[in-house]
Amino acid sequence: MKVLLLNGSPRKEGCTFTALGEVARTLNEAGIETEIFQAGNPDKENVKAAVQKMKVADALVVGSPVYWASPSGQIIEFMDQFVSMAGNDLLYKPAAAVASARRAGTTATLEVLTKYFSFYQMPIVSSNYWNMVHGNTPDEVQQDEEGMQIMRILGRNMAWLLKCIEAGRKNGVDMPETEEKIKTNFIR
Repeated sequence: MKVLLLNGSPRKEGCTFTALGEVARTLNEAGIETEIFQAGNPDKENVKAAVQKMKVADALVVGSPVYWASPSGQIIEFMDQFVSMAGNDLLYKPAAAVASARRAGTTATLEVLTKYFSFYQMPIVSSNYWNMVHGNTPDEVQQDEEGMQIMRILGRNMAWLLKCIEAGRKNGVDMPETEEKIKTNFIR
């Protein structure tokens, strides 16, 4: 099993990376492979590279710093392209969003990122609080004991769900039947 973690910060090893790293370490301890992909660059070739990795991943975690009470513009642009290109390779794969902030705006950021998952019927993985860390530097994020615990619990919950899905497959539990999407136009 493998989880793809998208770092939506333009800072390759900043606060968001620190939070994702804690999730990844916890998943690795549970025997699940991880890859943190630098998604802070929304260039089309970078997005295509992430889409290829998603084809073989079993789950997705998207992390973003908070800018003006929202996800970074880079990750929004990246995700708009990513979900369009990945399409059915996202269906039913567990997903989680992680927000990193100095102070506030985290729940609004999580809400925006989670909407991408809902469209592709991805089970949304949670922790014991909203998936957020606080700090202005990676060192400060590591000092956020509650936030780091939230990341570890998120990793354990993701590992548990992935193992449940795998056990279900081995025991004949099929994925839900899909229906062709109905699109209603309210302007006639």
